[in-house]
Amino acid sequence: MPDDLTDVSAAYASAAEMLRNRIVKNLRRLRRWSRSANVTCYRVYDADIPEVPLIVDLYQTIEPEEQTHLVISVYRRRSLPVGDALDTWLLAMRQYAAEAVATSPEYVHFRRRERQRGSQQYEVLPGKSQRHIVMEDGLQFWVEFDQYLDTGLFLDHRPTRREVRSQSSGKRMLNLFAYTGAFSVYAAAGGAARTTTVDLSKTYLNWSADNLRLNGFEPGTHRLVHADVMEFLSTHHNAYDIVICDPPTFSNSKRMHDVFDVQRDHPALLHAVERILSPQGTVWFSTNSRRFKPDPGTLGYFEEISGSSVPQDFRNRKIHRCWRYQRQGRRTA
Repeated sequence: MPDDLTDVSAAYASAAEMLRNRIVKNLRRLRRWSRSANVTCYRVYDADIPEVPLIVDLYQTIEPEEQTHLVISVYRRRSLPVGDALDTWLLAMRQYAAEAVATSPEYVHFRRRERQRGSQQYEVLPGKSQRHIVMEDGLQFWVEFDQYLDTGLFLDHRPTRREVRSQSSGKRMLNLFAYTGAFSVYAAAGGAARTTTVDLSKTYLNWSADNLRLNGFEPGTHRLVHADVMEFLSTHHNAYDIVICDPPTFSNSKRMHDVFDVQRDHPALLHAVERILSPQGTVWFSTNSRRFKPDPGTLGYFEEISGSSVPQDFRNRKIHRCWRYQRQGRRTA
């Protein structure tokens, strides 16, 4: 990608100005809220303008030093330029987005996202790797901007994490498909009696351990399990009061015995979860699949809470769908 704006056409500069102006406008509303909520990472632009179909997330790091980083997600759209023209277009977006938040263009990071098909897998991206600490609701998390498809913290689940923390005191919590363990940190901060964090990636489990330690929680009462979730559920018999289940839309990891597809597999997954749920237990189930159709025999007795589970900084209110099931209040036919 070029390093300056010499070759940026007037048309690209115009679109970049629209992006900058909208970010500045959104920040007027979001900065006061973020300070009061103790949140230093949030969405500042959510494809607001049709001519600029990008997602822009802001991360104000507190360590190793205070910096403002932007992560710009680029999805394949017919309206975008192609080839070298796209690189030039993105250069303009980087420059003007950096100006909007008064940071250096070197702190603007791009993610080009494609839909997975067949045997495709997301892999570690080339480039440097440096972790930074950000804050959410007074808790601290490690994030990484250059080497992975995602930063390590899914911003869209902030309200659900808060709800889990508020209900965790004295509870046994199970975090499935845990990624970097943010839900486990929230549960521990809420006074959970113990947490169990399950993921198939050793990298993410180590990241989870680091997040727990960063907030003063040591392994012991906070167990980390390297396992395929379906295998774990089939062989595990302990009861849990809270279960977080946020599976990928699709996964074909080489460490799995079978491909996981959330549409096909969510009934078996949730029936297995119900087997280990305590009599007064609660399950949160979420998916980012745009084409997901809930099985009425499984999710029919869950309460959909998608309207309240999407945070206020997300213009796209369909970023995920979320359901909650409380066994004590289960409706019967």
